[in-house]
Amino acid sequence: MRQKMSKQTVFLFVVFLLFSCKSAKLNDAEEKQRIGEYSEAASIYRKVYARTPPREKELRGYIAFRMADCNRLINYTSRAAGAYMNALRYKYPDSTVELRLGQMYQKSGKYADAVKRYDNFLLANPGSRLAVAGRTGSQLAPAWRQNPTRYQVRRMDKFNSRRSEFSPMFFGAAFDQLYFASTRTKDKDAAVNPITGLNNNNFFVAKQDENGAWLNPEELEDAVNTEFDEGTPSFTADGNTMYYTYCAQDAEGPRTSEIYVSARANASWGKGARAAIVKDSVTALAHPSVSPDGKYLYFVSDAVGGYGGKDLFRARILGNSFGPMENLGPQINTPGDEMFPFARDSATLYFASDGLPGMGGLDIFKATMDSMGVWSVENMKAPINSMGDDFGITFAGKQERGFFSSNRNDARGNDHIYSFELPAITIFIEGIVFDTDEYPIEDATLRIVGRDGLNVVTPVRKDGAYRVELERDISYVMMASARGYLNQNFELKTGAEEKSETYTVDFFLSPVYYPVVVENIFYDFDRATLRPESREALDKLIQMLNDNPNITIELGSHTDRKGAVEYNEQLAQRRAQSVVTYLIAGGIAADRLEAKGYGENVPKTINKKMAAEFDFLQEGVVLTEEFVLSLPPERQEIADQINRRTEFKVLRTNYNLF
Repeated sequence: MRQKMSKQTVFLFVVFLLFSCKSAKLNDAEEKQRIGEYSEAASIYRKVYARTPPREKELRGYIAFRMADCNRLINYTSRAAGAYMNALRYKYPDSTVELRLGQMYQKSGKYADAVKRYDNFLLANPGSRLAVAGRTGSQLAPAWRQNPTRYQVRRMDKFNSRRSEFSPMFFGAAFDQLYFASTRTKDKDAAVNPITGLNNNNFFVAKQDENGAWLNPEELEDAVNTEFDEGTPSFTADGNTMYYTYCAQDAEGPRTSEIYVSARANASWGKGARAAIVKDSVTALAHPSVSPDGKYLYFVSDAVGGYGGKDLFRARILGNSFGPMENLGPQINTPGDEMFPFARDSATLYFASDGLPGMGGLDIFKATMDSMGVWSVENMKAPINSMGDDFGITFAGKQERGFFSSNRNDARGNDHIYSFELPAITIFIEGIVFDTDEYPIEDATLRIVGRDGLNVVTPVRKDGAYRVELERDISYVMMASARGYLNQNFELKTGAEEKSETYTVDFFLSPVYYPVVVENIFYDFDRATLRPESREALDKLIQMLNDNPNITIELGSHTDRKGAVEYNEQLAQRRAQSVVTYLIAGGIAADRLEAKGYGENVPKTINKKMAAEFDFLQEGVVLTEEFVLSLPPERQEIADQINRRTEFKVLRTNYNLF
């Protein structure tokens, strides 16, 4: 019995048939694709596809697939997706079509469609790390987009053009200069790069003015710029050496990128020379990043023995030469492409990858090395990452701000420069220290003790205001105090959320040397029974006594002029005792409290606050029966209400001190 032909055999057979009937134009497209001139190859494939009759299904599927690959490699995502769909329609015999179509859908933000394509590919290729990563990223991306990190991202229109800009890099200790590569040019006759379909890249530099505002970028006029492609600069800490990617053009063979080095002299960059990292001229090297200590050069290569696609490597810098290439290993490298490394310090590396779970295309990742040399990798998520290609990040030293490049929201796939900044989380407590009449105390102080070790004493301003910075997710105890006033404490637990917050707490300090009315204490009519709505005020009084454990007080109850003098005194005494009883039940020692019923014998003296509240009363007036009777009836009721009050006054400030 005959065995069934394998998928590989069928595929080779179809390719054999196609090669037997290819046109000269198709040969041209294939040759352009072979040497890496993807833009020109895609253009030729498109014309050949249009002239190929629909009945030639196998040939149309073959052309569509190769055209799709070329468009994918020059970031023309929409055209690539359409071509892959045509390859499927004509039953191109390669399951890779499903993988690539999933990737294009993912780059377009069509995550549900992407998952379906990845699932289709995984049915035939269950062990594909690329498909698993793509599927995982497509499932995670909607939540990342809906719940972005705190980074703030802005498109830098000052730097961008209608062309392409990428791989920004700070230069100088003040981080006031920014280099990047761009395809913009003033030369109308400039040659178009057959690889990308754009002009060759040259270096541009933008500088800040004396006020920190970025000026328009200018093309670098130094010898480091040539007619060929330059990009991805990286500078040594002393600013005297620049490593960068250089791509010459060869009409005969494949395009190979190399790492070049340029020296700075007399404030200009000299002509670049090839960095001696490898001896051969076939291995592609690109995207250099020198470590801040100058010991290592990180870069990208397709060297044999990697993990698939392009991998990240590093090599020890030995003067003008380099140690052996060291692959950063499977914790970072994948079957996809890892590119555009940025060595922030000896243990922190940022890079772009399309082989790890991401939002689409290249995502930016942060890798941190522990003490055992093991890398931990995390996706930077939205808004740093998007459904497009995000790569080439640079930081302003230790600050959480800088720039990166992205082709998000560009239909043609051109790259542009974006800024990013992580706003600092600030937690403040602010308020005013008042006396009980709500006038600011200008010589008060605020002491704050926190579980994070904070222990400070802060004087308030002349207007009684204060403002102190705290930390997130910490418990604090605060005490406001002033000469001649009782202390007041307050406990605060700051929030754990990663957001800025300002808490407002006002303090009201009771004076030591004159009585203070306890507001909102209510009794049943003509009785000494405390009403339930009095509890809040009485609990605050308990707190005040706990905040000041060395004082004793008198609770004085006062009535108005109505009724017999003796009866009013007895009622007032019972009411004062009711307050004392409540305070004792609340944990206050009985020998710190005295109850005194004054009845109508001590009418209230009008203070500044009362005079401001009632325009018919002047500061210093005593609400005697004679004065009250001189008022109109409606004002008599107000005066009587003011006289009906419960007050406390401090008797001693040395309780239990000796």
